[in-house]
Order: sequence, then structure tokens, then C-alpha cells
Amino acid sequence: MHLQFLGAAGTVTGSKYLIRSGHNRLLVDCGLFQGFKPLRLRNWAEPPFKPKDVAAVVLTHAHIDHSGYLPVLVKKGFRGRIYCSEATADLCRIMLPDAARLAEEDAERANRRGYSKHKPALPLFTEKDAEAALERLVTVAYAHDFEPADGLRVRLAPAGHILGAATVRVSDGRVTLAFSGDLGRSHDSIMRAPEPMARADFLVVESTYGNRRHDPTDPETELGHVISRTVARGGTVVVPAFAVGRTQSLLLSIARLKAKKKIPRDLPVYLNSPMATDATEIYRRHRAEHRLNDKDCEAMWKVAKIVTSIEESKKLNMSREPKVIVAGSGMATGGRVIHHIAAFGPRPENTIVFAGYQAGGTRGAAMLGGAREVKIHGDYVPIHAEVVALGNLSAHADADELMAWLKAFEKAPRRTFVTHGEPAAADALRLRIQDELGWAVEVPDYLEEVELARGA
Repeated sequence: MHLQFLGAAGTVTGSKYLIRSGHNRLLVDCGLFQGFKPLRLRNWAEPPFKPKDVAAVVLTHAHIDHSGYLPVLVKKGFRGRIYCSEATADLCRIMLPDAARLAEEDAERANRRGYSKHKPALPLFTEKDAEAALERLVTVAYAHDFEPADGLRVRLAPAGHILGAATVRVSDGRVTLAFSGDLGRSHDSIMRAPEPMARADFLVVESTYGNRRHDPTDPETELGHVISRTVARGGTVVVPAFAVGRTQSLLLSIARLKAKKKIPRDLPVYLNSPMATDATEIYRRHRAEHRLNDKDCEAMWKVAKIVTSIEESKKLNMSREPKVIVAGSGMATGGRVIHHIAAFGPRPENTIVFAGYQAGGTRGAAMLGGAREVKIHGDYVPIHAEVVALGNLSAHADADELMAWLKAFEKAPRRTFVTHGEPAAADALRLRIQDELGWAVEVPDYLEEVELARGA
């Protein structure tokens, strides 16, 4: 086997790995690059492989930086199957069309207002492209071998993180290559812990938080403090939240805070994300993958008023009553939340709360870095609101949790490749693996290709 790193190398997005075995080509993940413009331009460039030559795709999970390039792949000639867990398929069916609608809306707005350098501005892919990709989904169960390409056997195992997230093991009968995907946390409030892996000849491990430990402060308590002080000064809390995972954690925490009277029980809470609404319903269908009981699911479902229309969303921006608005997207890269940031960001009584990882080059990273203005739809918007990061609400394993997962291996892999992290995070994890475990470990470069030989 040969492995080529087509994404998530030197960056935390664009997860994409090409496996060559004889005449077969298999992609593990097929995500979009996000953040800095040079990375985003890769989404528009011709891929460094021929999509029609790829036999199949295996997804670790549904987040857009792991699945969002699928519509482009199909548009460019891919005709194989896309294999994933059942919950991942359910989430892709709402996330990919939603991403397409946002891209089409952004292009239409740019053309109407004339702020794009492209004439005309076009979406990367359309809803029709997304539907074409969804037709190629094939669901597979955890802990069952399947053969997506001749001679390559694959098995998925639970990775925590979000519903349907999986680790992936690929074998050609001679060597075994494993991918951690995005690993969840040991004691996440919603998802079960990732399943340990016993062995693999070669391993690709994520490093999103490879140089950080999550704040041990109880995130629910901290969220309560943020909401209380914002309400006390008559402000609105705006939460850009990932529609899958963090939105559900936030809603459950808010429901519990209200029940304990830590925040006003009559405080209005709005969920302004149609996709998050659909995703929350999917949690009901996949009870075995998470820790929530019926009472938790009901509380999470009822605590927020669902915003269903653009008109209703606009009315929220005109209202000055204290409230909480949870809306996509988690890094403030698009969606309805950026309209709320434009409305509430300039006023100091308000608070913007980030509840997950913010990739470099995103609006979220800029605001957490102290930016006093951000560009939204061609205009610069001043940020005078309080900006807060609740890092302990992250769905990613931190550095210690990543090391604990690695220490469960019965035998060291022959080589370990650290990916899916900013350079400082990836190199910090590399050093810990090298020093604490004594493994052969490296951080691969974008487009680097390695041979996975039995005696390597």
C-alpha cells in the first residue's frame, strides 16, 4: 500500500487521504479546507488525483472538513460508493445539502451586492451536486469487515466525538493502516468514550488539541456565569455552534441551568439553525451511541424556540431583550450566525461565545485573537461585545486524552503519522509520542506519499 496526505497536513481541516494498492484507489475522508485563503483555494483547484480512478470513499464522520468535498468529487467524475456508519449517513443527508444552500446563497448575495472579485461569483457546489453525492452513500455497521475496493478490507469502530464518528482500519492482507479520525473525549457530556485500538502496522492520528489540555472548569457552570453577567447588563448571548455535537451540549447545559435556577427560567433561548434542529432529532434515533436518557433528550429538545424562517431570524436582530441565540456555524464562517454577529457584535453589553475549536483564518479565530472588527459580506463590522471561549466544551480529545488512547495499543505501530492539527499542535504531539512512547513518529507534509511496506 501507498498512502498520500491530500489534506489535514499542516492544517486542521481538509481531511483527505488517498490509499493506493495495486490498481485500486481508496479515499479515507473527503473534506473541505477551511480558514486561511490559501487553504480555501485548494477546494477550487483541480484535485491532485483523478476522481474517476477512485474506487470508493470511507468516511470517519460527517463534519464538513471530513465530508464536504464529496459533492465536488462526484461532480468531477467519481462514480464509486461512499461508505460510512449509519449515523454519519443520516447527518450527511442534512449537512451536505445545507452547505450547498449556504454556498448558493452566498454567491447570490455577492452577485447582488457586487462585493465579489469574481464575475459572476459561483458556489463551489450546488444542492443538486450534494444530492448526487448522497445517492452514493452505503452504510456499514461498526466491528464488521467490508471490502470497498478489491483486496482492501476495512473495519469501523466508535470514535466518540459526534454521532457516527469512527476510527478506520484498512488491511490489504499484508499490512494494516489505521486512522483515528477525530477522537472524542473520555468523559464527554453526550458522547461515549472512543473505543481503544489494540494494534496497527501504521497509524494516522489527529492532533487538533495536541498541544493543549482542556480547562478542568465545569463548562456548564462557566456557561451559567457568562449568561448571567450578560443578562445582568441587558445583553444578548450569541453562540456560534457546530450543528452536530456542540449545539446539543449547549442546549442540554442551558436546560439544566434553568432547572437549577442558575439562570432565569423565563430567559428566551433561540435555536436558529434548521440543520441543528434536524441533527438533534437524529440523536433520538441513535441512542446507543450517546449517554443521554429520555429525560435529557426531552429537555434538550424543549429548551429552545426553533427559528424557522429568515424573517424570524431578522426579527431577533432587532430585539434588544436579553436572550440566548444558538446558531451555526461553529467557526463563524457562514450561516445565520454571522448576521447575528453583525447585529450584536458592535454593542458592549452583548457576548459572543465560542464553544469549539477555531481554525486559523476563520472569523472565530480572529475574534478570540482580539480582532476589533471582522469582515462580513464585504463590510467591516466592529466587535465591542465580550468574546468568550469555552474550550472545555470541545468534542475533541485533548493532548492527554490522545496520549491515553495511544497508550492502549498492545504493540507500537511501525510508523505513526500526526495530522489534523495546526503545526504547533501536531509537532507537540509528535514529541510526546516520541518521548513518552518511543514510537517512530512524524508529521507529514501536504501531498507527501509514503510506502507502507511490511518490513518498514
